[in-house]
Amino acid sequence: MRTKPKIALVIGSTRPTRFADKPAQWMLKQAQGRDDIEVEIVDLRDHPLPFFSEFASNLHVPSQDPEAVRWQQTIARFDGFIFVVAEYNHSITGVLKNALDQAYKEWNRKPFTAIGYGSVGGARALEHLRTIAPELHMVSTRSAVHISGSDCMAVLPRGGDKPIEEIEAGLLPSANAALNELSWWAKATMAAREATA
Repeated sequence: MRTKPKIALVIGSTRPTRFADKPAQWMLKQAQGRDDIEVEIVDLRDHPLPFFSEFASNLHVPSQDPEAVRWQQTIARFDGFIFVVAEYNHSITGVLKNALDQAYKEWNRKPFTAIGYGSVGGARALEHLRTIAPELHMVSTRSAVHISGSDCMAVLPRGGDKPIEEIEAGLLPSANAALNELSWWAKATMAAREATA
């Protein structure tokens, strides 16, 4: 059994003008500075999923769409997830919701954390994600990273467009807590999945 969890850092926005790359790269740097997890970016731009139109969830019926199957195969390789969460009208993006719906078994019994951004740090979107997750049998960390208010405006391209490093002092404690929790849950669920396989 592997002892170091493989974590996908899922970029949950595909807009051409998205801000998501900046927080994704910053979070990747924080995660890669650790020796207890392996992290890889999974960009939804690389997975042009159709809107979910399968007969049923792949828990019950194998998916027919090749992109959905490729997405499921991608997600299945990982033991946990870090979602980059943009807040659109108080919720997650449509593409992220669709990506969650396009798989089922592949999310099961795996943990996640997030880095969110927006007027209140993506908090409302992250709470929506946390209400979806139990149906997918996922475990949410308590901690997450929120880029909000004046910090968000300082790093947004239409704001100050500063590097995130200029505001990271306020983000590092929550990033460390979120990654510590993610690592713990990933190891625990890996062991549990192995024991019940």
